Amino acid sequence: MKRIDIDDDLYTYIASHTRQIGESASDILRRLLDVNSTESAVDAKSEQTESVFNRLNEQDVRIQKSVVARFLYILSMLYRCHPSEFSQVLDIRGRDRQYFARSEEALLTSGNSTNPKQIPDSPFWVITNTNTTKKKAMLTQVAEKLGYQSADAEKIRDFL
Repeated sequence: MKRIDIDDDLYTYIASHTRQIGESASDILRRLLDVNSTESAVDAKSEQTESVFNRLNEQDVRIQKSVVARFLYILSMLYRCHPSEFSQVLDIRGRDRQYFARSEEALLTSGNSTNPKQIPDSPFWVITNTNTTKKKAMLTQVAEKLGYQSADAEKIRDFL
């Protein structure tokens, strides 16, 4: 993946065409320019193990309008970078409830007022009615489960 610098007005234009939480600038541009991805199987495999820092940047996170939207966006980026390992997050639990599941129903039955939301572009769901501090702790746990060192996990958490 290559990085390019663009003017703020162009970035705002691209971001204004977002259709769903977690949609990347590349996805938006592909749609606007009607360009299909031609990744080879090798490219797709290497993408599965890329660092989230290759995809996650402060500007993309900042355009998300709420803490919950930023939380879901970051989780979506982690899923996109580590789809085959992401099921490990199912082990992350609180004292009294489950934080992640493969269905909304599983989270609804695990506690009161869980407010489950689907992680964009993934088959996973997460509870969202926790405070920001707990969401940051959950992001740290997710990053560590996916193999990030503690210092990098904290950098991911700090995007929230």
